[in-house]
Amino acid sequence: MKVPFLNLKSGYHEIQNDLDSKILKVLHSGQYIGGPAVKAFEDNFANFVEAPYCVGLANGLDALEISIKALGIKEGDEVIVPSHTFIATWLAVSNCGAIPVPVRPNIETCLIDTSEIEKAITKRTKAIIPVHLYGQSVDLDPILDLANAYNLYVIEDAAQAHGASYKSTKLGSHGDVVAWSFYPGKNLGAFGDAGAITTKNYDLAEKIRILGNYGAREKYVHNVIGSNSRLDPIQATILDVKLKYLDEWNSRRVEIAKKYLKELANFDLNLPTKFDLENSVWHIFPIRVLNRDELSTNLANDNIETLVHYPIPPYLQKAYKKEFQGFQCSRTEEITSQLLSLPIGPHLGMQEVEFVIGKIKYYCS
Repeated sequence: MKVPFLNLKSGYHEIQNDLDSKILKVLHSGQYIGGPAVKAFEDNFANFVEAPYCVGLANGLDALEISIKALGIKEGDEVIVPSHTFIATWLAVSNCGAIPVPVRPNIETCLIDTSEIEKAITKRTKAIIPVHLYGQSVDLDPILDLANAYNLYVIEDAAQAHGASYKSTKLGSHGDVVAWSFYPGKNLGAFGDAGAITTKNYDLAEKIRILGNYGAREKYVHNVIGSNSRLDPIQATILDVKLKYLDEWNSRRVEIAKKYLKELANFDLNLPTKFDLENSVWHIFPIRVLNRDELSTNLANDNIETLVHYPIPPYLQKAYKKEFQGFQCSRTEEITSQLLSLPIGPHLGMQEVEFVIGKIKYYCS
């Protein structure tokens, strides 16, 4: 049996008729930038995540970067980020001339340790970027309290948390802005790059829209230095169709997570037992194991695909070698040396899940 990490083709086939007809409609419309398809998805996604405003953008990195720019964060300002995250969180800060200030993760959840954030705040700190990693929400209340006390912005990185909730309220507008990626492998993924920002602030939403459209609200009238970062109507249409299935697909992920947690409970593995089982959407099912590379190789030999999220922390990447020379975080490096992500896509059959579980039990017994 061959078990892929994520089966995108099956996701397409499940809703092929609906997708094909809607995409064809856009192609026949002749409107390939903006228009009603983009507006429809923005409205529907805003409603889904319980946010007043949504602005579609070209990708998730742009969503983070434009969020930072829209809040007026500039060169020399400091932005608090997790030390364990995909590098896009850091790149967005650096691309704006600001300085990423890393805070170590909680070893059990791999999320930013909220108890460590206040110690990282200085007079130059302007914002905190909590990352809702692996489909689980960061504990936002302490972060929002700190932001209020120190007059800071909160930029949520929700690239892996489509449909996730915090205390039974959908992620989408707890902070000042929420940045989304719709990379194909996400819970809500396009057929290429795509992104968005949601917010409860009308003025911010308008500023974000202008920044992503060459700095213009009106054609040929450019009020600020902007960029070209627009969600195209074909990707918007794909996302709008898939949005109708997102809750169902997330529920399938939850069922697989429950199966893994139950069946692998008594083996020599660190399971994500501290995740919020019901409010997480399980973009990733991460386990931590001392012999990670050996287990990964054995599973690969059995045609089971696993991944590592993320093998090299941002501060150890060559891009940041000079700026963070000498910086260390033992918690982050423990996570990155042990973490292995198991298959958990919504189109993974239970027979495949049981096959994965059986092989892990064999190698970990």
